[in-house]
Amino acid sequence: MKLNQLSVFLENKPGALSAPCRLLANAGINIQTFALADTQQFGILRLMVHDWAKGKEILEQNGYVVKVTEVVALEVPDCPGGLAQLLEVLERAKVNVEYMYAFTVKQGGKGLLAFRFDNPDAAIQALQANKVNVVGTLDLVKRLEN
Repeated sequence: MKLNQLSVFLENKPGALSAPCRLLANAGINIQTFALADTQQFGILRLMVHDWAKGKEILEQNGYVVKVTEVVALEVPDCPGGLAQLLEVLERAKVNVEYMYAFTVKQGGKGLLAFRFDNPDAAIQALQANKVNVVGTLDLVKRLEN
């Protein structure tokens, strides 16, 4: 149920973002979703790709520092209060959300978000107990291909 995310450390300067994206594209690796966080000095490109191991290898071979982090993809009702309800489940379980970002895919009136938790196993247990759909790798691939 946990998915692998690549975190790529970048200098905060023109062209720094396009270079790793171009490397992945040239290798035939599609970016499924991403988020970019920055400071004045550097940025962190967090991304999910279908073949994370190959993506990591290509980026590292080209001098990038890459960290693999586990995240959890969750279905969130696309309606007022959908996210708030999900966050309440996590709050009751005392699980902290370190960050999150969205996929562009939507299916059956539900969006898809990637979450980084301080305790992903506790988060998954609490969410499943509350009938929140935790999306696994195969389901994610199917959704993104449609």
